[in-house]
Amino acid sequence: MNIETRKIEFVQAFLNLQSEELISQFEKLLKKAKQSERELKPFSIEELNSRIDSSLEDSTNDEITESNELLSEIRQWQ
Repeated sequence: MNIETRKIEFVQAFLNLQSEELISQFEKLLKKAKQSERELKPFSIEELNSRIDSSLEDSTNDEITESNELLSEIRQWQ
């Protein structure tokens, strides 16, 4: 299903909502998403290179977390 079809189906479902509370929640979610979208900025080349260097240094110094360890830790959050 492409994005245009998904948007149309979402709008159709939204138009059928009868709960004012649910509509308010969607409004808040949309407002928050728009704010977050505006706050995203691409890294500069210098910042990107600095992050790469830092990551390589962490890896060299064995200061990393294995993905299975991270997933196990995340499961404990719930």
